Formats: sequence, structure tokens, C-alpha cells
Amino acid sequence: MLKFSLVYPLRFLTTLALAAVMLIASGVAFAQQVLRVSAIPDEAPTELQRKFKPLGNYLEQKLGMKVEFVPVTDYAASVEGLINNKLDMVWFGGFTFVQANVRSKGQVIPIVQREEDEKFRSVFITTAKTINKLEDLKGRTFTFGSESSTSGHLMPRSALLAAHINPDVDMKRVAYSGAHDATVAAVAGGKVDAGALNISVWEKLVSEGKVDTKEVRVFYTTPGYFDYNWSVRADMNPVLRKKLTDAFLALNKNDAQGREILELQRTARFIPTKAENYASIENAARSAGLLK
Repeated sequence: MLKFSLVYPLRFLTTLALAAVMLIASGVAFAQQVLRVSAIPDEAPTELQRKFKPLGNYLEQKLGMKVEFVPVTDYAASVEGLINNKLDMVWFGGFTFVQANVRSKGQVIPIVQREEDEKFRSVFITTAKTINKLEDLKGRTFTFGSESSTSGHLMPRSALLAAHINPDVDMKRVAYSGAHDATVAAVAGGKVDAGALNISVWEKLVSEGKVDTKEVRVFYTTPGYFDYNWSVRADMNPVLRKKLTDAFLALNKNDAQGREILELQRTARFIPTKAENYASIENAARSAGLLK
């Protein structure tokens, strides 16, 4: 009788000890000191920092941890940073997400996107009065944005190919500006006859009076496609991933903090997303020979 009474408490205490160890391990896994966040450099570094600061402060409040913005030099660095555990969350374009997902063999998870990113578009701009359709770009000089940009390269290139224009063969010269605002500057400054960029940056520059629409005009807009998202690594602690997702989904334009963040992110709200949404981007990239 005495033996039984000793064994039972021993087993109970052992079970409690194991549960405590698992709880502590889980807590340690979640007790990450800093959330390292970055974004593809599709705009000037100062603009990316300005857009992120209120969002970073908000995420710190929601997560109870420090959130640090880590700038990267180019699109490829954002991909390598995430899959090599140097970054925890990245603002990707659709094509960059596909590149990261392929490179990591499916170990990158998109958690949210802006509502507008379900049907995002690119615009073609020019100052030349004789350019009014894609076919008019034959024999002209042209600039894309970054080579890894969805809205500044992949989808505009796909639109050109669909119009039976191979930019590398049919155009006089093709350049890569590196960023959407740089594309506008190149066209406005007469460095190229035309260029392509994402519609969101174009509309922002127009609304801020940073482009003279009497000189620079849109002559073609692509059909809609899935684009930008916030992505994390698949090995991120599920508790942290849910907190992050919930924080984005909770942003509300009806309160002052939410309105400031959403306006800077150029959206009305964030919505959930998934990897399957970007299958058409991957197909377009493979068809254009931009993804092996």
C-alpha cells in the first residue's frame, strides 16, 4: 500500500516536470528578442524607412518585443536574408516571393497582403506623343524597374511579349532603373522614351505633385494580378506568426494609428493570403525565362 502511494505521486510529479520543460521550451522559442523586418528596395531607402516607422511602433505594441527595420541593398538580398535566417519578415513583391519560395523549397509563408494586391496593375508611361500603344515601343529606348520586380519588370515584360514585342530584340535599348520612382525620373528626364512601374507608386507621385502629368502620361495599364505580401519563414514560432497576422488584420482606418499606417502602406486594409495565389506569377516568370 505504501509502495503504491509513493509511485503515483512520483509519476504525477514526473508528468508535471515534463510539461513544465515543454512549456519553458516553447516560451524560449517564442522569447525572440528582436523581430528583424525588411522590404524589397523598390523605392528610395528614406521613403521605405518613413513608411515603416509607424508600422514598426504598432507591431512592437502588439507583439511586446522590439521590431527593427533592416534595409537591404537589392531584391536578391531580401530573399537571401529571409531564407538564411538573417531576417524574420519581409515585404515582398509577388515575383520576389516566388523566388524566395522556390529557393527555400516552400519554406516561406505569405501571411497577409493589401486588399489592392489581389488585382494589382502596372502602368507604362512616356513623354513621347507618338507612343500610344505597346506596339509603338518598337525601336524605342525603355526602362524597367528592378530585374526582380513583379510590377516593374515581370508583368510589364509579360504584357509586351503578349503583344508580340520582345524587348531585348525589338527595342533600341532596355535599361533597369532599380526602383519605381527612378523609372519615372528617367522617363521625365528624357533618358528613355518610356518605362513601366507599379500603379501605386505612380498614383502616389501624381498625388504629391512630384510628376507633371502634362509631360509624363500613362498610355497602357496591365490587367490585374496578385502582387505584394508580407512573408515569414515557415519555421517561425506559430504563436508569433499568429500574433503578427492578427496585428495586420486588426489595423483599422477608423482610428488614428491605424489610419496613419494604412495610408503610408497605401491600402484600406490588409487581408490574409496564401502561396497558391502566386502560381500565375510563377508561371509568368517561367514563361518569360526569368525563373529556372
